[in-house]
Amino acid sequence: MIQKALEALKNGEIVLVFDADNRERETDMIVAAEFMTPQHMTTIRNDAGGLFCVPISSENSDKLGIPFMTDIMEEAGDKYPVLNELSPNDIPYDEKSAFSITLNHRETFTGITDNDRAFTIKQLGLLCKNGKHEELGKLFRAPGHVTLLRAAEGHVLKRKGHTEMSIALMEMAGLTEVAVCCEMMDDVSGSSLSTDDARKYAEENDLIFLNGADLIAAYKEFAGK
Repeated sequence: MIQKALEALKNGEIVLVFDADNRERETDMIVAAEFMTPQHMTTIRNDAGGLFCVPISSENSDKLGIPFMTDIMEEAGDKYPVLNELSPNDIPYDEKSAFSITLNHRETFTGITDNDRAFTIKQLGLLCKNGKHEELGKLFRAPGHVTLLRAAEGHVLKRKGHTEMSIALMEMAGLTEVAVCCEMMDDVSGSSLSTDDARKYAEENDLIFLNGADLIAAYKEFAGK
């Protein structure tokens, strides 16, 4: 199943990944940023419905020069003390937030449409793929409508979130380590979509469904850990 998922990602397809029962207990739709299309955006917006985020590897994040949002809050805390009070030090399923900055490509209009967000995401993926990280400020503006996430260094070997799982998949597939992830929500319960319903969606739409534990085990084997 892991190999099928990697082939699907290399073909620009969406895969579904469940993290764990003892973590968020959520299934995310994941696709490679370099293959992002408005059609992907529409499908994910309608059928997942969570927060669109763009996981970026630690290495690419460093080259782009983007910080964790908590770093920005700490720097601005003296002038805006409420930012210190807002520190996410009580996340029930994790010890640290992966959130970074938000941005739009400068060629977008409002930045929120499916076309605009898909363009921003794809261009960011291609920027990293082509090694033009230093052009981030020239080509993009912030804040915007695309939320960036910084993966932990060593990703799933250090942290087991969808941010890191997305990057592990990109690495194993030989793709640029910039991805898209979005949680699948349940219209009826108002909660995240159940694992059974996520599996059913995958089957009905001919998509690959992965369990996070299997993904992490495959990556450890891939990395020789």
